[in-house]
Amino acid sequence: MKLQRRGFLSGTLAATGAALGLRGRALAANPPSGAAPASATAPTGARTSDLASWREVRDQFPLTRERINLALMLLTSHPRPVRDAIDRHRRGFDDDPVTYFHENVERCERALRESAAAYMGVQADEVAITGNTTTGLAMLYGGLPLARGQEIVATTHDHYVTYESLRLRSVHSGTPFRKVALYATPETATEEEIVSNLVKGIGPRTRAVAVTWVHSSTGVKLPIRRMADALAGVNKKRREADRVLLCVDGVHGFGVESETMADLGCDFFVAGCHKWIFGPRGTGLVWGRADAWKGHAGLIPTFDWGAFELWMKGQPPDSLPPGPRTTPGGFQSFEHRWSLPEAFAFHQQLGRARVTARIHELATRCKDGLAAIPSVKLRTPRAASLSAGLVCFEVAGKEPKTVVDHLATRKIVASTTPYATSFARFSPSLLNTPEEVDRAVAEVKALAG
Repeated sequence: MKLQRRGFLSGTLAATGAALGLRGRALAANPPSGAAPASATAPTGARTSDLASWREVRDQFPLTRERINLALMLLTSHPRPVRDAIDRHRRGFDDDPVTYFHENVERCERALRESAAAYMGVQADEVAITGNTTTGLAMLYGGLPLARGQEIVATTHDHYVTYESLRLRSVHSGTPFRKVALYATPETATEEEIVSNLVKGIGPRTRAVAVTWVHSSTGVKLPIRRMADALAGVNKKRREADRVLLCVDGVHGFGVESETMADLGCDFFVAGCHKWIFGPRGTGLVWGRADAWKGHAGLIPTFDWGAFELWMKGQPPDSLPPGPRTTPGGFQSFEHRWSLPEAFAFHQQLGRARVTARIHELATRCKDGLAAIPSVKLRTPRAASLSAGLVCFEVAGKEPKTVVDHLATRKIVASTTPYATSFARFSPSLLNTPEEVDRAVAEVKALAG
């Protein structure tokens, strides 16, 4: 989006577009005295001194102390900098919504894309902003340019949203997709098994592979770098139009693991930002390599001003950079959307390596404790290379929902995996302590008998 788009949104295009567009340029160069202060549009973050200990990090969140919350992988609480930013933007919109929008849209949208890009180690124009992982996956798979007969390969371990996005693509365009198993048993999976099965599953007409970085069904974390390298070997023998694209639903590794997109080596990466990133609810993104984006036109009209200008000239927005071109337009929950940079800044202040080490420390403690209970079966790999922050388990003779419901009576919030084969699940995060993990494990032990 650009500030000049007010020329389209503030009145009748034919009568006032040009004049308002010129006024927008003037305002951008000389903001009026009523313009929002920089603090309303630029991330401020927490003071580093307030984040020195994990207790101080926890104090940034209003999350209740009445319960032990081990299910924040579903939806997170907001840290203070994010809450403050949301409140600033909300007050601005409530006070004078049109003026506030016009005075902030250009720099807030730019800051949003740039903050995401800086965190991921990519170019800002390669990032499309969405509302969640679901929207991102639907947009990605629905708009991938495939030739007749080319297919998409998914795995048997993916989430409903991946399957439904691919099914809808097939319904509307006839694009075939199929599933392959990457491992037989989650807790004993190996990198070699996963990579070998991936390569075996690639056919001569496979154009894209849809995978999930961390499986919410089992807690298995895929070796994305090794998978990307294996596909690079396959692609050496293919024309550019037939190259296999590695598309990753990364939501349960994003904000947990420290890898950048260059480290992962994938072609597309999709994630919501209101889980491990601690971002505002209703935020997400899609990143793609510049060459991978070629031919992807998006699915929902963008509100980037460049698209309006091209439309007025009778041209499609194909010449726009991929991120702005494919970002769904329409009016958004801007007070949340524009506060996402604060979440990225918060994570950067914490230190990515420090975040990864802490989550793995707590998850390992949880796995070790559960594995020591005779009537509990741990379904997540013990190795850190094949797991992240999700810990899935079974209690002999107990349905997963029974386990989770019992824990709730003990003021411990857990979750079940929403799959045909379901497990109970803990997801220790930065807001938990070792003592909370130990208490949760002890309650499982007491229930198991």
